[in-house]
Amino acid sequence: MTNFVVQFHLETEPFQEVILNKRLEIGRQIYNALLRVTHNRYEEMLHTKLYRNLTAEYQKEGSDKKALNKQLFDLRKAYGLEEYSFHSDVKAMQKHFKKNIDSFTAQKIASRLWRAHEKLIFGNGETIHYKKYGEFNSLEGKSNGTGIRLVNGSLLWNGLTIPVAVDYQNPYEAAAVGNDIAYCRIVRKYVRNKYKYYVQVVFKGDTPQKPGKTTGLVKHPLGCGDVGLDIGTQTVAVSSADDVKIYELADRCQNIENEKRRLQRRMDRSRRATNPDNFNPDGTVKKQGSKKVKWYRSKRYIKARSRLKEICRKKADIRKLQHEILANYILSLGCKVYVETMNFKGLQKRARETDKNGNGRFKRKKRFGKSIANRAPAMFLNILDRKLRRRGTQLNRVNTWSVKASQYNHTTDSNTKKKLSQRWNIINGDKVQRDMYSAFLIMNANRDLNSINKDKCNERYANFLHLHNKEVSRLSGQKNLSSIAI
Repeated sequence: MTNFVVQFHLETEPFQEVILNKRLEIGRQIYNALLRVTHNRYEEMLHTKLYRNLTAEYQKEGSDKKALNKQLFDLRKAYGLEEYSFHSDVKAMQKHFKKNIDSFTAQKIASRLWRAHEKLIFGNGETIHYKKYGEFNSLEGKSNGTGIRLVNGSLLWNGLTIPVAVDYQNPYEAAAVGNDIAYCRIVRKYVRNKYKYYVQVVFKGDTPQKPGKTTGLVKHPLGCGDVGLDIGTQTVAVSSADDVKIYELADRCQNIENEKRRLQRRMDRSRRATNPDNFNPDGTVKKQGSKKVKWYRSKRYIKARSRLKEICRKKADIRKLQHEILANYILSLGCKVYVETMNFKGLQKRARETDKNGNGRFKRKKRFGKSIANRAPAMFLNILDRKLRRRGTQLNRVNTWSVKASQYNHTTDSNTKKKLSQRWNIINGDKVQRDMYSAFLIMNANRDLNSINKDKCNERYANFLHLHNKEVSRLSGQKNLSSIAI
């Protein structure tokens, strides 16, 4: 059975906020204490001779992977590196705070830590960090029967009774609260220089369909047909039978990013003025060895830091909202959505090699880290895939290396390498924008997702060219990114 989440505002009193802050801090301490125990156990296992032999054997070609996996599983179990062992460990910690944290909530804290360990154990995660003061901002239960639960429009938890603001005039919220509840999650957010508290209710069943305000019909219907996406670090080109578009991802975030950059420079000047002894003559921070560097912060610095926190929250909310709106538009064009596989993590990293240009100067190692951080293209694809899976389908990821959409010409059935700066293609005498044409080719991918269907391209090209020219004329009268080149 599928679930969906709806967030409601909690109408808290000041004394209830004090209790919630206390319990979130207790949850942070339990998390850190459990991390200390489990990570020491994990480090101890890594240094055993048996573990080193098993991992060395696993990397050899022709080894019995199934048998080795069974031995590694038994070894991890012996060292208590499994979710149920984490539950047993947290039980002894929870009993000291039972007036504030119930056993189910403590178990979910352990499960949260286990998910981080799981990524670390199986090689996909990085070092697990302790939670700093004020960083632990959510607690959740396991069911709506005990612990954190929503009953008759109020949140109940260990003596707390907090009214939940449900807008019954909103058709979506009114339809959602009629479903059975799986569990509840309390969330604290820093909004406009103060904390606000919410409950995220995980309902059982399918997401209610939002009706339009004027028509009363489904607000975001699923279209029919093929849709191709050519996604980059800052833009996404969309091609379908009904429309061809190229959009700047999260374009409303750029002004916020400029404000954030200016504020960070101001904070840096303040930090250097109030802590001159912590910096070397060249501007770098002095290394104190094992001694912790002490920083003094002025009142204006603290005020600017709060402003920065608000800017980051605002930017994240606007970015996610724009991604959701764009995903809904793409779903209205068609139900079969195709996109190339992209390694955004690799594009985000700095270049490894140190090269020089023709003048003998070192080239910059910077790549696309800031663009990806601001635009979040991977998050957009995750949102689109989630919406598609809700409707019984999924995002079709085309093989980038075999399809070569940026190089292929369907009229000549050949591939031609192009520089990244070359933003226009000549197709059968027509000048077409590179990204929109790539989206058109991806839309016509074969079922194996490894090649382009030339017959489909020939059949649909005339319609694509008409919609392409219409989009170019729309963009020609406004300021666009240099990568769009219109």
